[in-house]
Amino acid sequence: MQFGGGHANLTYLLRFAEQEYVLRRPPLGPIAPRSHDMAREHRVLSRLSAGFPLAPNSFLFCDDDEIIGAPFQVMERRHGKVIRRELPLECDARPDINRRIGEMMIDALADLHTIRRADVGLEDLGHPKGFTQRQLDGWTKRWREAGAETNPAMERLIAWLYKNRPTLEQSALVHNDYKLDNMLVDRSEPWRAVAILDWDMCTSGEPLADLGYLLNQWAQPDDPPLWIEESTMPTAQPGFASRAESIERYAAKTGYDCDAIHWHCAFAAMRFAAIIQQIYIRYVRGQTLDDRFATFDARVATYIDKGCSIARL
Repeated sequence: MQFGGGHANLTYLLRFAEQEYVLRRPPLGPIAPRSHDMAREHRVLSRLSAGFPLAPNSFLFCDDDEIIGAPFQVMERRHGKVIRRELPLECDARPDINRRIGEMMIDALADLHTIRRADVGLEDLGHPKGFTQRQLDGWTKRWREAGAETNPAMERLIAWLYKNRPTLEQSALVHNDYKLDNMLVDRSEPWRAVAILDWDMCTSGEPLADLGYLLNQWAQPDDPPLWIEESTMPTAQPGFASRAESIERYAAKTGYDCDAIHWHCAFAAMRFAAIIQQIYIRYVRGQTLDDRFATFDARVATYIDKGCSIARL
């Protein structure tokens, strides 16, 4: 049985007698180098799971394409549910529950970021020195290669990001795709996390990159309507903490310097614009026929505007 809901890696339920496992493999068709990295995800989870309860264990990795057509891993199954844009019915008109869901997201991220990599055998994962510069260079290059016409607002945002890049380099395990719909929560008590999913981009780097990425999807009621519409999380609903409150909670739990968080939020908006532009240009070039992508240029513009607003440009 294939699990639905994801947009990239393919995930299947395996049953062996009484036991259940999850098989994960990259998507069909050509994929970009170093993306959908099942070997990395297996390496991370097979070690991290012993020291971080929200990381499912990965039992096996196979790089033989002849078996199912791609590298794959077999991992532990966790039972729970995923919260996306819409809140579960039990959270309707329950600001107290919503508050706890928001706190759960921040607390789980803080717990991940305060793990000592050496304690879980991941001290040699990634290259934390220069992480932020490499991320900025890489996403600027992807934007330029994605066939976008010259966009003065994006050029101003990129220039601002280079000029104001933080010089302080902090180091932690970075999930790199941390948001609510990459978590499993308890079916009866949705403020309790069961697992964090999709670790194939995990590395070592600046922890504020994860926080900025999460906050980029953390809408609040006083945001512009387009920002709320673009959010993948229901945080504009009553009860959820504001972004400022969430930053304060994260800083208190981790001890990290969060002075540069607004830079990381602006960068996350630029990164999202580049990601969506990559999808949109594939549609324009006829490489995908999915008509959902026909209006993605408007989404690109929204994220550019958001990044410029955060940077006060």
